Amino acid sequence: MLRGTSTSTSSRCGPSPSPRSTCWPAVRCACAPTWRTEAVPGRPLTQLVDEGLIDAGWAQALAPAADTIRMLGDRLRAEQASGVGYLPDGAHVLRAFQRPLADVRVLITGQDPYPTPGHPIGLSFAVNSDVRPLPRSLTNIYAERESDLGIPPAPHGDLTAWSEQGVLLLNRVLTVRPGAPASHRGWGWEQVTELAIRALVARDRPLVAILWGRDAANLQPLLGETPVIASAHPSPLSARRGFFGSRPFSRANALLEQQGAEPVDWRVDGEV
Repeated sequence: MLRGTSTSTSSRCGPSPSPRSTCWPAVRCACAPTWRTEAVPGRPLTQLVDEGLIDAGWAQALAPAADTIRMLGDRLRAEQASGVGYLPDGAHVLRAFQRPLADVRVLITGQDPYPTPGHPIGLSFAVNSDVRPLPRSLTNIYAERESDLGIPPAPHGDLTAWSEQGVLLLNRVLTVRPGAPASHRGWGWEQVTELAIRALVARDRPLVAILWGRDAANLQPLLGETPVIASAHPSPLSARRGFFGSRPFSRANALLEQQGAEPVDWRVDGEV
């Protein structure tokens, strides 16, 4: 579905782009190293497995949505060809599904990727490690982590360390138009991620769901008997209405241990 390919600087950007030039991370021109990320139509999930873009277990679980995923690839390619682009870059669109399905023990859902070029990395709430300042929702997540576990806020927003421990950081919608929040809602990603959540529940393995905000709470009927930690969203608009003080990290670990699973180390890279 998605791949990165080298390309020469396009005439659209030119040698001296204006301040309003469109140079997203997915389409770098004269204002950045030249490479292009494309959505490639018609690629089967097995090929994505071979290329390391998706775990084999996830490919099997998402097989009923294979046609939808190919259609989304076609649509992203059209966005790219028109010069609009999309985020995150192609190699990261399915990044939440790169870690083994069998290893997932915590689900944290987001809405859609950050619409700021250079920020999203395919994991909900996470950003590239060099992004400063951190998004305010992530700043609040770190503040609650400190209150809950005594871990000071991290200097970066890359949550890959959580993903590597089986925390599925899953946005309901996996792509967005640069600068346009929620622009890809209704495209079909919701069906893909709903299927993913149902697959998690069907495994009959230890699992805890952390649901932040109203949109996430609407997923609760999909979760069956899965233990749920629900609160307000960490956004500055709602964090003081129930997110702060909700202790999601320690509560998730307690629920995992009750199911016979190992707790999550909620530190990120570089923290001791």
